Amino acid sequence: MLTAIAGNGVRTVLVETANRFARDLIVQETGYRFLQAQGIELVAVDSPMMFLDDTPTAALIRQILGAVAQFEKAALVSRLAAARKRLGRPGGKTPLTTTRPDLTARVRQLRADDPSLTLRALASALAAEDYVTPSGKAYGPSALARILART
Repeated sequence: MLTAIAGNGVRTVLVETANRFARDLIVQETGYRFLQAQGIELVAVDSPMMFLDDTPTAALIRQILGAVAQFEKAALVSRLAAARKRLGRPGGKTPLTTTRPDLTARVRQLRADDPSLTLRALASALAAEDYVTPSGKAYGPSALARILART
């Protein structure tokens, strides 16, 4: 962002929320001070005065909210790590080849019957046979590619 706005007269940067600017208190304050030193105003759209007021009270509230955002991020990371551990995979989701062996077998069968079938066509064929995600949508090409890669 700084490279893109350097020298073109930009004097205001909008962020959706303050915690989208930074989820680490030190990064938030350092980034805010850096932009301030460059003469660039930082405006959080959900709370426009958060970075504009430079009173001791405003700084305290900004820093408290930054600390809360940092805590929420750490708590989320911790919950996700615990869920991955419960699933038995340190890297993330349990593969469909484990959770849906019926789907895996059908994907492989359809591909064996017609090797020229694209992943999108394969997804459409599966959806027509009622092989859909838990939310009722067709499986995406990337999910099917992962299934085929595990063969």
